[in-house]
Amino acid sequence: MNKTIIQDSSLSEVDEIASSGNFIIELIKRLGEKDYKPLIEISHSLAEEYGEKYILNDNTIGKYFNREGSLPIIARFQKKIIGYIIGMPLELLSQEPWCRLDENYGKFNTLYTYAFVIQNKYKKNGYAKTLKKVYLNWAKKREGIIFSTGHVKKGISSKFKGKVEIINQIENWQGTGEIFEYYRRDLDPEKIHQKKLGNSDIYI
Repeated sequence: MNKTIIQDSSLSEVDEIASSGNFIIELIKRLGEKDYKPLIEISHSLAEEYGEKYILNDNTIGKYFNREGSLPIIARFQKKIIGYIIGMPLELLSQEPWCRLDENYGKFNTLYTYAFVIQNKYKKNGYAKTLKKVYLNWAKKREGIIFSTGHVKKGISSKFKGKVEIINQIENWQGTGEIFEYYRRDLDPEKIHQKKLGNSDIYI
């Protein structure tokens, strides 16, 4: 059973959804201001690989962590935030030109992995792998969500497990000078979590 933690208005309201010793993964229900600073500091490590637009600030942090429909999950070690992953429905990213080209845009069946980061000193502990696994499991639980998509450096998606396909490649992604792949992952290839109603394409 998930452990719900309700704190004062300046702190985050979270569900503890996984833990192992001092490592804890939390689903953000509402991000409090006291967690802004560590998340913003961690986001700077995304800039070199993904571009400066991924650096959070006081104005943008709520857009991703407190927006209805988003799936923000954070990782803590000894109570300190060491990483996070954010899923966003494609339809919430309509300002992005690439987003509207996705064949599933408007179908509300795809969760885009907007950001995924773990502090460098914790990457070899398996925490990043665990955080991603928990995120994908929770994405499956979202009503109507069938796919997960994202942008990664060329060649990275070939290492992913499961049913993953590369949709296209982008030259000089976000001014990084790198080639990135836009991939799509089928979250339920065996259709275990899907149930067709009659002849319609409605899934539950």
